[in-house]
Amino acid sequence: MRERENLSKISTLALRRRLEGLQKLVPPLSETLRGSLIERYLTCGNLNCRCASGERHGPVWYLSVTLDHLHRTGFTVPEEKVPQVRQWIHNYHQVKDSLEKISDINRELLRREKTKARANTTRKRRS
Repeated sequence: MRERENLSKISTLALRRRLEGLQKLVPPLSETLRGSLIERYLTCGNLNCRCASGERHGPVWYLSVTLDHLHRTGFTVPEEKVPQVRQWIHNYHQVKDSLEKISDINRELLRREKTKARANTTRKRRS
């Protein structure tokens, strides 16, 4: 888990600019994929095959996705699709990280608005 940045010391204008910058950095959502790409080497079971003496078949690329704590799914990925799948997985992590940062900034901005509204209410009561 990443360490959260202390945003309370950054100006509101700077926070809004960070939001704009983060929005521009987010890769296209249609090019994201959650999962792990696993390189596997397999044995086929044929006693006359080279894999029987230790020279296994592969690499075979496998996409594994955890659906919940009990269920997983996955399938093999064609060799020519491996670079694309790697990029999509990287994009997913980038989107997830950006969303966390955006959420942190929005939470700080909301906190400031609440503090400002409370200060305005207090001033009105004193008047």
